[in-house]
Amino acid sequence: MLAMSLATQVRRLLEAAPADSLPITYQQLAEALGLTPPGTIQRVAQALETLMHEDARQGRPMIAALVVSRRTSLPASGFFELAVELGCFPADPAQHAKAYREEYRRVVSDRESPHKLPNEIQHKANHEI
Repeated sequence: MLAMSLATQVRRLLEAAPADSLPITYQQLAEALGLTPPGTIQRVAQALETLMHEDARQGRPMIAALVVSRRTSLPASGFFELAVELGCFPADPAQHAKAYREEYRRVVSDRESPHKLPNEIQHKANHEI
């Protein structure tokens, strides 16, 4: 049997995390995944980047927004750089904190939605309204 990818493990952990435990730090996520040094945070960051690509491609809120630095209570700079590259955030860094707060709200709202439609249907419905 094939092992679940780290990105899939991260998505499942973030989807199942209790709302009152969010956001979670990179270190907490690494520990919850049972990762050990060296390179734990780098592996977490790579998995989160994979999820960002998947979510952007599917038109979903970026679940990676649930993971932050314990020093800043914001995601690391790589999150913002990739969000801009994917066309999800404005290029102006002065707008990043606001864009992040909105993305975080979208992810939390999406997680709490009891009647989620398949992504393709929801994406189409959003554009037909």
